Order: sequence, then structure tokens, then C-alpha cells
Amino acid sequence: MAQLELVHPAPLDLAAEPRADHNVIAQLVSEGARVLDVGCGDGALIGLLTRACSARVRGLEIDPIKVHGCVARGLSVVQGDAERDLEAFPSGAFDYVIFSQALMKLQRPQQALKIAARVGERVIVSINNAGHWRARTRHMFKGRLAHWADDAPCTVRDFADMARGLRLTVERAVPLSGGHAGAPFAKTLWRANLFSEQAVFVLGP
Repeated sequence: MAQLELVHPAPLDLAAEPRADHNVIAQLVSEGARVLDVGCGDGALIGLLTRACSARVRGLEIDPIKVHGCVARGLSVVQGDAERDLEAFPSGAFDYVIFSQALMKLQRPQQALKIAARVGERVIVSINNAGHWRARTRHMFKGRLAHWADDAPCTVRDFADMARGLRLTVERAVPLSGGHAGAPFAKTLWRANLFSEQAVFVLGP
């Protein structure tokens, strides 16, 4: 009779430096806000928002092992598929719905973004920027697009166009480069498209 192998989630390293996009998101979330973190992973952003903003955060994560790890640390996380289960939340249930490098992993990001805009008063999205000059150079000389895990390639301008196509307002767009907020020469959206490695967007109605 085969034995089951128990998989124990790795403990979260609370001393680890927060991700650059997480730091930016923590500055954008209001004190005490109601937040839904979609694709919350190991719960690192949930912990940061709870500590830094006294936010009331719930997480939605598809990976059962990651969900177990979050729950074991006392975080409010449920297992679910964002493409199917996000729609179950009532309108205006949260002040912010957050996709931290999670939206472009979905098969239907536009549909998920549209639903998130109904569920939350604001939507915060961080993306990896496929339009960064290094990614362009890689494509030019190696014939390959830069990729991050299973993200669909998306540029800063692509995402802004997607949001506007859904009649959402881009209220804030924060470029990131070198692990910090800001990017050289990125004072306009087209320059951010070329010089930022990542970007964090705040979307409103």
C-alpha cells in the first residue's frame, strides 16, 4: 500500500525584504482598508498590509499548499480560482482588489479585471513590463521575448490600454526599476513603457 507524502509549506521569512511592488502597494492602500489579495501566494503582501496599514485583508489562492501555509500562519486565505470564484463576491465588498503580479497569469485577464472593478472600489495591479528596453534587446538579438514564469507578455502601455478599454480610469501608475519605485526618464507613460522593469497601477471607475 502506497504511503502518502506530506508536503509541508516553507515558513514565511518575516525578516526578508518585501518585494518592490509590495512596498509600493503598501503606500497606496488606505489605513484600515478592506482588501482582497487575488493570487496571494505565500501571504507576504497580506502580512505587510496588515502590519503597515492595519488593513483587513483576505486572500484568494488556487494552490492548496500555499493556502495551507497561509492559514497555518493565521492569515485569512481561502482556496479558489480567480477566473471562476471572484465573481461570487458581492459588489463593493472591498476597498481594494489587488493582483500582485497575478493578473497576467490568468487565461482571461480582462474578464477578471472587469469583475474586480465591480467587487472593489479600486483595483491595484502590478505587472512585469515586457516593453522594457532590455526585453526589447533580448527579442531583437535572440529572437525571444522575455518571460516571467507563466505571465503573458504585457507592456505598460498594453495594460493602460486594457484598463481604458474596460472604461476604467488609471488614477496612478508607478514605474519600478532596480527593485525601487521610479525609473530613469520615466516621467510619461510612453517612457515608463521603455525604462521601467515593472509598474503598479491604481484603477478606479
